[in-house]
Order: sequence, then structure tokens, then C-alpha cells
Amino acid sequence: MAIKYNGNTAIVLEVNHRTPGNLRAFVQAIIRYINTGKSADVRFGSTDKVEIVDIERKQLEFSYKDHNGYHFMDPETYDTVTLHDNLIGDSKDYLVENTPVQVLYAESKPVQVEMPASVALKVIESAEGLRGDTASNVTKPAKLETGKTINVPLFIKEGETIKIDTRTGAYMGRA
Repeated sequence: MAIKYNGNTAIVLEVNHRTPGNLRAFVQAIIRYINTGKSADVRFGSTDKVEIVDIERKQLEFSYKDHNGYHFMDPETYDTVTLHDNLIGDSKDYLVENTPVQVLYAESKPVQVEMPASVALKVIESAEGLRGDTASNVTKPAKLETGKTINVPLFIKEGETIKIDTRTGAYMGRA
């Protein structure tokens, strides 16, 4: 959700409803300003009015990265959209060519990139599992095609494609 707060447009990242003891209930929210990119912790009482800003979601596909930023293509119009590093955040560890992403637009500006829940990435570097090392849940580090290193089970070999949870960065299984 996007709101107007103190005259600036902000994305609501987290919301908690609180009712402390004998005080009035309030909503505590963490918001990120679109213009500055800074986050703030704000409280809204029951009588506070908030103006909601319309947000639009667009499905885009990742094309490539260069010194200008990350380039995405709109599959409907074939237009190219360039997003900068600060907007991509940790999602850059999961972006490979043709990865579909949801981009949130508020006031015609891209404000947030939402990755799919899981992505399939190729293992490009991984040590061999030691024979006899079969205790439960033994893992080894593996480097993915995006450069990210995660822990995987011993049976995963170089060249295999694995499924990764984009929210936690954890191994989910073979793809």
C-alpha cells in the first residue's frame, strides 16, 4: 500500500495494531519514502486521516545489467525500464535473464521490486561431498550463477539446477 504522509508519498512496509493497557489503540507502521528512500517508524491514532495513493503492478522480465542499472522489459509493449541498485536491493542475488518480477508503481514511479517466491538457479561451483559424511542435515557451500553462495545438501553437484526461496535465500530442492 502507498500513502501520503507529511506531503510525501511513502510505501507501507509493515503494520502492527497495538492496544497498550489502559491507553487508546493505535497503528504503528514502518514506511519508506519514495523520494528519499529513507524509512520511518510512525504511529497513527484512531482519529488520524491518511490519504491512500493508487499503486499499479506491472509484470516485467529481467533482461540484463550494466553500469546504468538493471534493465527490465515489459512483455506486452516490449518497452525497456531501467531500475537502479537501491530499488533492486537483495533481489539482485536471484536475477537471471528472463526472470519475471512484479514492479510496484506509485505516481508513475517504480518504488519496489517483488521477486517470485522461488527461482531456479544453476550451481557453478561446489566442493565434492566427503564419502562417509552422512550425518543428518550435512550441508556444503555452493556458488550460484548470480554469484550468491548458499548452503546445499552434499548430493548437489556442479551444473545442477536448484530451487531457491527468494524470501529466505534457502535451498528448497532440485528444479
